[in-house]
Amino acid sequence: MTRAQSLEQRARRLAAAPGRRVLGITGPPGAGKSTLARHLADRLGDLAAVVPMDGFHLADAELRRTGRLGRKGAPDTFDPHGYAALLERLRSPREGETVHAPAFDRELDQPVAGSVPVPARTPLVITEGNYLLLEDDPWPRVTALLDEVWWVDLDDGERVRRLVERHHRFGRPRAEAERFVRESDEANARRVAAGRERADLVVRHTAHGEWRAVPR
Repeated sequence: MTRAQSLEQRARRLAAAPGRRVLGITGPPGAGKSTLARHLADRLGDLAAVVPMDGFHLADAELRRTGRLGRKGAPDTFDPHGYAALLERLRSPREGETVHAPAFDRELDQPVAGSVPVPARTPLVITEGNYLLLEDDPWPRVTALLDEVWWVDLDDGERVRRLVERHHRFGRPRAEAERFVRESDEANARRVAAGRERADLVVRHTAHGEWRAVPR
């Protein structure tokens, strides 16, 4: 069994447990959280759905109104209460009901409502985002709704390189992308770093796109 397969099997065990289960995948910006979440969902098929925390970004209009647009991605540029309310709803599915969760469109750089259908019959919800283990209120309300939380690690140099390339690919001039990563993304990375020790599992994301569980 490969290391990626062992992660898949752990996710399958969660999906096979009684009731609806919620797996959180967290870590610093650019570590590969959404990539791992998509990989697991692809492998599990109808057993899993991915609901990203980024769907609860505040819209640019609101960030501009409150003077927070330059810090987009910081904890206070999200709606954590709305996110927690959705997770509570997802934990208690109603027979025959499909919940439509928001997603984040990187082309638009905006949240998009009603983008992710989660049928009641789906046993595992995979949610990913930077702040799932943040101790500042009100984020512990989110943590309490997760059955397991996996932390994704990636070499900092590679992680920063990927962040700069991502921002540049989606429209920022390279110098602006580098500044945003240095001043915003890396500040957020430092803020969430303590969560690594509270995760149920640490997953190392290699530069070659592989994953392996790290012994604690």
